[in-house]
Amino acid sequence: MKEKSLYLKLIPVMLVFFTMGFVDLVGIASNYVKLDLGLTDSEANIFPSLVFFWFLIFSVPTGMLMNKIGRKKTVMLSLIVTFVSLLIPCFGDGYVVMLASFSLLGIGNALMQTSLNPLLSNIITGDKLASSLTFGQFVKAIASFLAPYIAMWGATQAIPSLGMGWRVLFPVYMVVAVIAIFLLGATHIKEEALEGKPSTFAECIALLGNPFILLMFIGIMCHVGIDVGTNTTAPKILMERLGMDIHAASFATSLYFIFRTIGCLTGSLILAHWSPKKFFVVSVVLMVASMAGFLLFDSKVLLYVSIALVGYGNSNVFSILFSQALLSMPQRQNEVSGLMIMGLFGGTVFPLLMGVASDALHSQTGALLVLAVGVLYLLLLFPKLREQH
Repeated sequence: MKEKSLYLKLIPVMLVFFTMGFVDLVGIASNYVKLDLGLTDSEANIFPSLVFFWFLIFSVPTGMLMNKIGRKKTVMLSLIVTFVSLLIPCFGDGYVVMLASFSLLGIGNALMQTSLNPLLSNIITGDKLASSLTFGQFVKAIASFLAPYIAMWGATQAIPSLGMGWRVLFPVYMVVAVIAIFLLGATHIKEEALEGKPSTFAECIALLGNPFILLMFIGIMCHVGIDVGTNTTAPKILMERLGMDIHAASFATSLYFIFRTIGCLTGSLILAHWSPKKFFVVSVVLMVASMAGFLLFDSKVLLYVSIALVGYGNSNVFSILFSQALLSMPQRQNEVSGLMIMGLFGGTVFPLLMGVASDALHSQTGALLVLAVGVLYLLLLFPKLREQH
């Protein structure tokens, strides 16, 4: 009976993880917007950068908001903001309209990622948290890898009278967001009462003075930078080196998320029985091999292998680093969660640097060099991780 009750609580939470994956539509969407509006790499990369900019602004305040209204109510608020962000593109596709949509998508996702992971810790506790977070990332990745297919279907097969083209992606995901709102709203999840007074903004930021928390924070910045960067740049690499059009090249984004999905599913099983620290180094070595493949080869097969390797390798990095940070300060989980999700600001920094580097070198090699720096940091981070029991 207890196990059945657990599953009934997990189902709506996992549907919210699926909704969390909507943020990754920005990668393929930015490529379509670039094509529609005739933008440069630097201009197009503003879209993913804008989405993740809001993590810098909203993550820590969201941690404080959770202390006041609770984790579930904060997740509900995030779903409502996400719903509005998906509604906006149904009425147009201009530059300002897409900026507004992606801004709200980023704000909603910042609220969601900060509050949903700790909410899961109210259901799953102890050493199973890392594997449960990874399973949540697996569900999230399903939404991520479906996005390019839905966009491509809309652009090539959707009923012309709809007049939406690739933007049909937004109403499809909007319906799922509505279902998530109602399911989670009807689910009772017990939350522990906060002990002592809520932390101030300054006290939250001061946690970065803890060397271990700072290392995890920068690690998550690199993880998300690699994630968003690959999501955005992989199609451009295929278009540049193999002469593909955008519809064919969008498969690169799906391939990345297919292997991220496989990585999350297998990772949730592996992490239930194997040391997160050992699995982390295996994951990063795969990403090192991927960067070497991207920089050295022009073969279609080897480029696809490189995309698959970075997809699988990067799939479990967030869960491992996030759980290490949470478990290092169990009494400050809301604040630590806010800080770690602020690290998703890496999704702003990397695409901007990659766009500038690509324009400067007139090649996607510039973007790949920026990604390689992030992978190198994760490799150097490995010895600092702690064994979890």
